[in-house]
Amino acid sequence: MTDKPHLQVAVLSDYICPFCYIGYLRLEKLRQHFQLAVNWALVEIHPESPVAGKPVTELGYSSARLDGLLDDLDALARAEGVELAPHTFTTNSRRALLLAEASKPLGAEIFYRLHRRLFESFLLDGQNIGDTQVLRALAAQCGVPAQTVEQAWEDPAYEQRLQQNLAAAVKTGTTGTPTFFIGEERLTGAVPVDSLLTAARSAAGTPTPPP
Repeated sequence: MTDKPHLQVAVLSDYICPFCYIGYLRLEKLRQHFQLAVNWALVEIHPESPVAGKPVTELGYSSARLDGLLDDLDALARAEGVELAPHTFTTNSRRALLLAEASKPLGAEIFYRLHRRLFESFLLDGQNIGDTQVLRALAAQCGVPAQTVEQAWEDPAYEQRLQQNLAAAVKTGTTGTPTFFIGEERLTGAVPVDSLLTAARSAAGTPTPPP
């Protein structure tokens, strides 16, 4: 059996973005075909949101637009076999993003454990991941040392990382999350797995199987 081809992917994402969670679940399916190396470029999509949270109705969408987005989200979640908590509030994600950035040097196992739990805690369990107590508990569950947690919020290097990610988003003209960069392809939104797979095969130079 031949080894899976290597594939590098960059993703602009935020843990309070439910479509980013769907995108993450779909991207993970590519591991069946590729050895993925993913750069999760974490960006804060709603820096104006308070850490105490606020209703999603205050995000500036019209009622019709918001209802449409939530209906689309429910359909996407069902397709992925996950049950989301009612998406009624959002929060400030900065500390969660800093924590995730600080966990990257701990290795892929710990990072991905935390990465997934940040999504799940907010979107499945309805926890406020803007709350430092919630984040400390999640970090402990995922094997992130307490020292790393404090470093994430005190070391300016991680804040600089978020600024670099934001600058990259601006430079590439990225206007939505998630956005995937796979080879020469840019895909925005919770795109179908087939779209991700087609871009991946093109980037890796692997043939597309006949229908």
